[in-house]
Amino acid sequence: MSKYRIKGLDCAQCADAGETGAGDEEETMNKGRLIRLIIAGVLLIVGSVFNQQLHDTPLSVAEYVVLLSAYFLVGFPVLASAFKNMVGGRLFNETFLMSVSTIGAIVIHQLPEAVGVMLFYSVGEYLQDRAVDNSKRSIASLMDLRPDSARLIVDGERRIISPVEVQVGDMIEVLPGERIPLDGEVIEGSSFVDTSSLTGESVPRRVEAGSKVLAGFVNDEGRIVIRVDKKFDQSTASRILELVENAASHKAPTEKFITRFAAVYTPVVVAIALLIAFVPPLFVPGATLREWVYRALVILVISCPCALVISIPLGYFGGIGGASRHKLLIKGSNYIDALTKVDTVVFDKTGTLTEGVFAVVDVVIRNGFSKEELLSWAAAAESHSSHPIARSIREAAGGNLPVADDIREVKGYGLVARVENRTIAVGNDRLLHSEGIVHEDCDVEGTVVYVAVDNVYAGYIVISDRIKKSAAKTIAELKALGVRKVAMLTGDDATVAARVAKEIGLDEYRAELLPDHKVSKLEEFMDDPKRKGSVVFVGDGINDAPVLVRSDVGFAMGGLGSDAAIEAADVVVMDDDIARVPMALRIASFARKIVIENIVLALAVKGFFIALGAVGIADMWEAVIADVGVSLLAVLNALRTTKIPSA
Repeated sequence: MSKYRIKGLDCAQCADAGETGAGDEEETMNKGRLIRLIIAGVLLIVGSVFNQQLHDTPLSVAEYVVLLSAYFLVGFPVLASAFKNMVGGRLFNETFLMSVSTIGAIVIHQLPEAVGVMLFYSVGEYLQDRAVDNSKRSIASLMDLRPDSARLIVDGERRIISPVEVQVGDMIEVLPGERIPLDGEVIEGSSFVDTSSLTGESVPRRVEAGSKVLAGFVNDEGRIVIRVDKKFDQSTASRILELVENAASHKAPTEKFITRFAAVYTPVVVAIALLIAFVPPLFVPGATLREWVYRALVILVISCPCALVISIPLGYFGGIGGASRHKLLIKGSNYIDALTKVDTVVFDKTGTLTEGVFAVVDVVIRNGFSKEELLSWAAAAESHSSHPIARSIREAAGGNLPVADDIREVKGYGLVARVENRTIAVGNDRLLHSEGIVHEDCDVEGTVVYVAVDNVYAGYIVISDRIKKSAAKTIAELKALGVRKVAMLTGDDATVAARVAKEIGLDEYRAELLPDHKVSKLEEFMDDPKRKGSVVFVGDGINDAPVLVRSDVGFAMGGLGSDAAIEAADVVVMDDDIARVPMALRIASFARKIVIENIVLALAVKGFFIALGAVGIADMWEAVIADVGVSLLAVLNALRTTKIPSA
């Protein structure tokens, strides 16, 4: 299986999250680093004792040997990185600051402090690496749902191979308890599959011949054979992982600002340190070069921008990983920022605010017939139709339908059939008019199917798309989160749209829209002079691709398995739960709050200690402890975003 990288954490100390083999190698390297740090710590203690006891004696060479050994043991990687960056034209970074400050300390005969600064810096880097690696590994394992083997069937024989080797059209076998390795269609067997890892749905889904299954589903019960319809790198699980990996390339304005800030901040700090080192000795009576160079070195140590450069991208990336735990795939940190200042949320209706499935909502009887008779005869007459309305009538009637024959379709009107020696007419009011059957005109919301029995009007069936149970609560939550306007765009008729809007509490709606008209209507919301934030569009990701792309942030509901949804949307909702929209806003606000906390924390602590260093109160020990401490605090704070609460 190929190694996938989590991109976007650009500091040299941020390792890549890999697979088991890479993880074992990384763990061995970390153990080696830890051993070097322990040895260097022991040498620092011994060297400090020698410094106190042997410094002005002929044996002082032992002090230098021990302390310089400790310095190069932990400092060589830092010095090498600084040199490499200088050769590459990247002069001003944290390794440059550490190298200059510690070499300067050695030059002014502060060898124990030089070793201490390098050691504490390296310890801090080690702890940060472990924290970041654990976070990234956790996120990667959460999203990487792909098994590392597949059972290929060739000429009746089974072979265990890598999923990468499986081709479209190949047959694979999946046994109970195994995870499905590739997307495909079941061609043999039946089972229940656990889809919760991808959809969040806890109820197992039944699959049989003809059912579509996705990589990452777990086969719970029976043996199934699947015909593969997508290669490994195009499977749903791989696409999801790729989407989240690439999210780091879509940087938030805050991240871009920090990158620009660090590029200016470091050379400015170096310039200030040079001024502090050389100006006072030239112009202040009694000021010594040694004293002011030492103060300048303290400023260089505390000025290391690691806390910002590491924790800000990690905070956003952790937010993206935390969102994935709630079945939300956010394509970049720029969308996290956009979701913290949402002004307007616009929903599509069918399949988003409604179930997207026709269902019988009412049966009205006339002339002495019963509801059961009406449904049973209508369903029997519709038994050979594949129309969604016919399916909804059959589902409402249940099983054991009577047999229909002599079925005659009246194009555009409905159909007539013989059921239990009765003539059943099922269709619109034009059908009954054409048959000369007297009936009422129905002014109800939904699709009306009229039924007549032996030329006698028997009543009508109302079929409608049900509003999702969570729709009204979702709208209320969005308004509670500060969204100014919640609206709906739909191609349905105005009567149905008005009913839906009123029932769930929408502020506005636009009805009877063709697909290309939805974009222009969305732009009306975007051009609203009262708008003070982002415009979000929530649709099904398939029919609404142009509107998703045009909005500031596009949500694709139930986009799992849909390439169109994954391509068009900025946020893919892996299941069909509309409540995940306000959840996304809460997650974005939480992640953004953590990022701002880290910026304030880092700048406040560094500013305070720079001031202390400039006036000679803080020494290099205190500076490096403050730098390492604030970096660790910022990283640990950023890791909170990986476990974002849903409410």
